[in-house]
Amino acid sequence: MPRSIDEILAAARARLHRLDPAAAHAEAGDGALLVDIRPAAQRAAEGEIPGALIVERNVLEWRFDPRSDARLPQATGHDVRVIVFCSEGYTSSLAAASLHDLGLTRATDVVGGFQAWRGAGLPATAGSDNAG
Repeated sequence: MPRSIDEILAAARARLHRLDPAAAHAEAGDGALLVDIRPAAQRAAEGEIPGALIVERNVLEWRFDPRSDARLPQATGHDVRVIVFCSEGYTSSLAAASLHDLGLTRATDVVGGFQAWRGAGLPATAGSDNAG
């Protein structure tokens, strides 16, 4: 029986220990990789988190698979702590679960995504939606 996207999302999130923005910020300060998977247009409109790695969603698995020829230098093994975020915390849950499928079982995401991060007053650049 096919599952709905709500069921798929719930199953993905059941595999994660999701972080609120403050916890994600603290872990990033301790060396976790904060990974922005939003498309360029969305980052331009909303703003960015300084120091976050930009890895658009369509290439995430190739960039973090330690066995991939296209991996990032930061993808040093399966124990890397990766904290994924998108705009509101939906796509990032699916992406973090996909990283679990690759063996990166310490991957997770940010509850509420970039919107919650910015709403918490954490470091972020202004996007074109915020200019003025």
